[in-house]
Order: sequence, then structure tokens, then C-alpha cells
Amino acid sequence: MATRKIAVIVGSLRKESFSRKVAKTLMLLAPSTLEMEIVEIGQLPLYNQDDDDAPPALYTEFRAKIMEFDGVLWVTPEYNRSVPGVLRNAIDVGSRPYGQSAWSGKPCGVVSVSPSASGAFGANHHLRQSLVFLNMPAMQQPEAYIGNADKLFDGDKLNNESTEKFLQGFIDAFASWVERHAD
Repeated sequence: MATRKIAVIVGSLRKESFSRKVAKTLMLLAPSTLEMEIVEIGQLPLYNQDDDDAPPALYTEFRAKIMEFDGVLWVTPEYNRSVPGVLRNAIDVGSRPYGQSAWSGKPCGVVSVSPSASGAFGANHHLRQSLVFLNMPAMQQPEAYIGNADKLFDGDKLNNESTEKFLQGFIDAFASWVERHAD
């Protein structure tokens, strides 16, 4: 298997974000065939179509950065049964101007994270709706809803063996998914 570059998009800006902790854990568990990098999204100005003719430098840099990757791993919390605004904005910035989406064709996986037992089920599925339109083949199984995240870490270190085993299976399946669907 070839080494594949994976953009890790974390949908939370919070300093002690559970989503970021899960993303970093997945990066540590990833097989050597995945070269993973968190791509920051908090600096992006709100998307405005009026800027498409002369886009802000941050839009251009972000789009070019995403184009460098073979796949995307989305790791998100749930806000109001959906994804956070900062994640929605990154999706919009990367998908424009219309017909020039940086996301198109990139295989992806979705992990949703929550301190609640539901594991951010709503955000996971709402994000998947956008991925269909973005032409991103999203891994269907295993689904990843990480609930009770507030009890899974000692600092930044995962303290739950069954969750670690699940995450290992997820990232291994994701590596296979990317290899099967990457250009």
C-alpha cells in the first residue's frame, strides 16, 4: 500500500477539545500508510461568495492545502444536532468557487465526539449529507460515535482500553478505505 496524505479536520476550536484529543489519538494509532496532519480551520474568515473573484489569501491557502491531500478525516463535536459553524465554514470555503471544490473525490471518514452518551450522532449524519454533495466517498463502516468523551482522557491520553481498541479498528479500516478510493 502507498503512503497516503490525510487532512485531519477538527470541528472544535476549544483549547481542551475532546474532538482534538480523539483526532490526535487516531493519528498515533494510524498505520504507517497514513501520513496525517491536522489542518487548522479557526483562522478562516466567514465564507462570502462576493469574495470569489478576489478571494482572501486565507481562502486560497486553505484550498491549496486541502488539494495536497489524498483523503480527509473529519472529527467533530455536535452543536445543536449539527456540526459547529467553524466546520461548516471550512466546508464552504473549500468547496468554492462552484465547480472548483478542493474536497471533490477525496475519500473520507467521520468521527463524532461528545460528552453525552449519543456520541454526537446528529452531527455525524448531518456532516455526511454535505459529503454526498461534495463528492467525497465517506466510509460507512465502522461508524464512529465517541460518547462520554469527558471520561475517556487523563489530560491528552486516552484512558479507556475498549475505546482504544475501537479507534484502532476504525483507523485501520479507514486506511483500507482511503487506499481503495484514492486516485
